[in-house]
Amino acid sequence: MTLPHRPAACRYTSAARHAARGVALLGLCFALPAAAKEGGAEALLERFDRFPHSETVDQSTQIVRDHVIGLGAMQKVRGDWRLEESERLSGELSRYTWRIVDGFTARSLLEDAAAEAEALPDSELLYTCEGRSCGRSVQWANRVFQQRVLYGTESSQRYRVYALRAEGREQRLVLYASERSSDRQYLHMELLSAQDRATVAP
Repeated sequence: MTLPHRPAACRYTSAARHAARGVALLGLCFALPAAAKEGGAEALLERFDRFPHSETVDQSTQIVRDHVIGLGAMQKVRGDWRLEESERLSGELSRYTWRIVDGFTARSLLEDAAAEAEALPDSELLYTCEGRSCGRSVQWANRVFQQRVLYGTESSQRYRVYALRAEGREQRLVLYASERSSDRQYLHMELLSAQDRATVAP
């Protein structure tokens, strides 16, 4: 989804641009708690999908079986890249990948999403990593998420996994942010509503 061209009269000066970013993020932060409270993680994803400073790269919802969720860093074992720890879940998987534009950063939006996830009822942080401790970004992009646009610098990547168990449901919320440059910022989110569960050995 490409944002419409902004007419010259609406282009910002540098100072005005910074102010506009603050207002937009402030609006997002105030809107997210209400959305999350009313609709849980689903509403959180929908709100981010409507964020005016993001462009949708990919979006899908499908039924999956034995979908792998990373609970550890990417590491090379006997010549093969694999997750240090993971689990497999079956159920309905919603996936979003956005390019963050207009000077906003994927990192700041991930931090906003993480704060809202932690505020959800019965939320538990299962795994988090930042920078090089996550492993190779190219492996996360291609092997884990199958989204090559997520390949960025190792130092820029951020990853979070939350277990959500409100109202008797078992869900996983996955957040990943990366950047290639200041104007190539990407944010990826996944929400899996599980039907059954099988933990994968490291």
